This record gives sequence, C-alpha cells and structure tokens, in this order.
Amino acid sequence: MQQCNDVIEMIHERVLKRSGPIPIARPDIRDEEIGAVIDVLRSGMLAQGKVVDQFESMFSGYIGVKNTIAVSSGTVALDLALKALGIDTGDEVITTPFTFISTANAILYQGAKPVFADIDDRSFNIDPGDVLNKITGKTKAIIGVHLFGHPFDLEAIQEICEDHNLLLVEDCAQAHGAEYNSVKVGGFGLAGCFSFYPTKNMTTGEGGMITSNDDEIVKVCGLLRNHGQDEKYLHTMLGYNYRMTDIQAAIGIVQLKKVNRLNEMRIKNAEYLNKHIKVSGLKLPQKRTAVKHVYHQYAVTVNMENGFPLSRDEFMTYLRKKNIGCAVHYPRPVHKQPLYQGLGYTDKEVNCPVATKTSTQILSLPIHPALSREDLTYIAETVNSVGE
Repeated sequence: MQQCNDVIEMIHERVLKRSGPIPIARPDIRDEEIGAVIDVLRSGMLAQGKVVDQFESMFSGYIGVKNTIAVSSGTVALDLALKALGIDTGDEVITTPFTFISTANAILYQGAKPVFADIDDRSFNIDPGDVLNKITGKTKAIIGVHLFGHPFDLEAIQEICEDHNLLLVEDCAQAHGAEYNSVKVGGFGLAGCFSFYPTKNMTTGEGGMITSNDDEIVKVCGLLRNHGQDEKYLHTMLGYNYRMTDIQAAIGIVQLKKVNRLNEMRIKNAEYLNKHIKVSGLKLPQKRTAVKHVYHQYAVTVNMENGFPLSRDEFMTYLRKKNIGCAVHYPRPVHKQPLYQGLGYTDKEVNCPVATKTSTQILSLPIHPALSREDLTYIAETVNSVGE
C-alpha cells in the first residue's frame, strides 16, 4: 500500500511541476483560432456576415440537416426555437428537471409552463415512462436534453410525440457530435439547439446554433434573431438582436474542423477512467449500446450505502485538496431553484425522486482533451485511494 501511495505522490509532483492543478475543463484554443479571429478583425466586417454564413453551412453538413441559424447563445437557440414552434401562454412543455436552468427558462419566456418528467438513473436523461405520466390536454411539446453528451432515448420520445401529436425539440448544448443509431443528434426533432460556451466540446466563446430540416422554422428563427427584418429596414415581426458575430463564427469554423478529434480524445479518456477506477460505492458513467457518448462531462455518483467512504461533498473536498478539479452538475434540480419555488413548484407536484436523489450524489471529474496520461493515472489512483 505504501508503494502505491509513493507512486501517486510521484505522479502528483510531476503533474504540479508541469501544469499545476488539473482543471475540470479547458477550452482547446490554439494559434489557428487566434489567426482566424485576426483575419476577421483585419477584414473590417465584425458583425454577422459571410463568416457566419460559412459556419452555418459547415455546421449543417456536419450534423446532416438542411438548415442552421447561428445565434448569440444556446439559451437564445432554445428561446427562438420555441417561438418558431408557436409555444405560447397556457401551453405546457415537458422537460427534465436535471439540466441547466436555461432549458426550462426558455419555456417560461413563452409564457408557457415547464412540466418536469423524472430521469433514469443510468444516463441521467429524461425517462420516457414518466413523460407519459406528465402529459395533459395542455401539453404541446417535449424538450429532451442530451445530458453530458449522452443522447436521450430518441426512439421512445419520438414515438410518444407521434402518438400524442407533440412537438420535439432537442437540447444539444452538451452533445456536439453525439450519435443515436449512428446519426448525429440535432436532426431528430423539429429543432436542435446547440451551445458554444467555452466549456462545451467546441466553442465560439459564447454562441449557439439552431438546426432543423423544417424550412419554415428556420425562416422564422432567422427573422427573430435580426429584429424581424425580412430585408433591410423592412420589419415583418417583433424580433431581437440575437445575432452571432463573424469573430465568433471564425473560432467556430476552426473548432468544428477538430471537434471529432477532440471528442475521440474525450471518449478515450473516459475509457481509461472506466477501466482504472475501481472503488466500491462509486457508479461510473453508463452508456446505452445504440449511442455515441461524447462525454461533455464524466459524471460519477457516490453511494455511501454501497460502501463509498465519503459523502459527495466530502469527496469533492478530498479531490480539490489533491489538486483535481471537480464540479457538481447539478446541485439541485430546476424545480428546487428559488425561481421555481417562487412559482409554486413543489416536490409533491413535480414528483421526480430520481432527479432529486441524483443531485445529492453526482460529481463530475475532469475528462477534457488536454488531460495527459499522467493526469488520468493520477485521477484514477487518487479516486481509488479515497478513504485510506
């Protein structure tokens, strides 16, 4: 045991000497992205222009959809998609409570009501069985989230939408390049909504993208992002300034060219941790056989009843003392946020016990492409030594 501890300390010293503590996330920004931005700056065209057009075209080809609309954030993508679908006051939209709050807030933006369906405890994605329990006469749509880069059960959710005449929106904010039955997510629903925030699998700094095979949805989203302007100074509807800049798009073009390689590095990192982390009471990420999981996060759950020696929060403190970055995604379900508590959401009404329990047990470990083999070895051995 002492020999094992000596090896861990030796690796730890090397890690700290080379790069300092291991971060939970690190954007892969290099000279090519910097050069692309400089080219845009020198061009004098900084706002939405030809570079955005090029990024949209490339992203359409990558996902395999007819059209894309680049916008200023993933939240904006969700907002405009729901507006284009006609979601309005009094409508209900079913989604997961175990997600970033923007998924549900986009429903509130329409004056509609978020209705929360529970998650399954393997993928942390929306549970089709509980979706069926939450459908009412007011239900108009479902927003499924491909959480942590793992596609939700698209076949089951699509079947529910067909049977109940519901609209499907994919929240793909964490799932660039993820696949369901060998098809990239983002084209299964009427709209797919991507985020390019710095911690995502690819980034534009800030930014988002709407993907769709429906020409009318794309047309409406295009109008809405640019003040409802059909042609210069001709405004046909109430719109917004939700545009992406050519500066952001230039970064996105470079990032898109390497996202597959970056995803493969994430997958290999996950495979290494799956193979080498062996400790009782710690459940590692699960993956359905029909999907390509791109590991935006490597989320584990701790269970002291099954033998894990620390609580989730104690485990987080332990890792940080060992200079391993970690984070909780998400510490409370959306319906337990003060905003939603103030809107009258209660545990009894929402009834999502799996999401509630998971929020107390989940913890994300580093998985990003910048991790070295020494980093991964140190992470695995440090986790395995917990409680010693």
